[in-house]
Amino acid sequence: MTGSAAGRVPRHLAIVMDGNGRWAKQRRRPRSFGHRAGQKAVRQAVEFCLGKGIGSLTLFAFSSENWQRPPAEVRALMELFVRALEREVDQLHQNGVRIRFIGNLDAFEPALREGMLKAMAHTRGNTALNMNVAVNYGGRWDIAQAAQMAVHAVARGEIAAEAIDEAWLGQHLCLADQPPLDLFIRTGGEHRVSNFLLWQLAYAELYFTDTLWPDVDQAVLADALADYAGRERRFGRTGAQVTRSLKDTHA
Repeated sequence: MTGSAAGRVPRHLAIVMDGNGRWAKQRRRPRSFGHRAGQKAVRQAVEFCLGKGIGSLTLFAFSSENWQRPPAEVRALMELFVRALEREVDQLHQNGVRIRFIGNLDAFEPALREGMLKAMAHTRGNTALNMNVAVNYGGRWDIAQAAQMAVHAVARGEIAAEAIDEAWLGQHLCLADQPPLDLFIRTGGEHRVSNFLLWQLAYAELYFTDTLWPDVDQAVLADALADYAGRERRFGRTGAQVTRSLKDTHA
């Protein structure tokens, strides 16, 4: 742990919100009951980020692979999205939260897609927190669509193929205009990233908790931040180099 680590707060926090179905099963209720309960945890996460001064929060709400779930559950999730948008957007707007949906929105029904676009337009000017909601999103899709942009840019003569590098691709991925991802949290006890923000995770710190998503509150998130603050982030350097850099910064 470095000398300044105790007060370190991530600029960008991403969460895989896992465990809604198991939470509902423990209570002998349908999975949709767990998804509704998970909305409370989303509010907790937003309030936590606002209180800690975290600039960006990215939530994995619906992956491109989730379409394979039972049709009844997918329908329930879509209905939940519609109701949540109608109910939550104004409150988020009042709190200065900018909402952005990332992923391939074309797969959603027109009414839901229109609701997402309206929510983004309504909150576009807010600066207290970027709340990115990943829907029909996959990390591989994100990288592939950036690669497609590169192909078209080369074909139009805007850039030489040899000039396509990590920096260029990174500028054409989702969330390119936001701080690099610092901390990834997955709830529910699973230890995998599930095709989420694959490029952005390159140097993020990973934190896993057994707590099911509906039970996640600000205390659980505070534990994750405390763990994050105790880590030495080297980005390929040695620990001695990091220490010297910090000393130079605070000299």
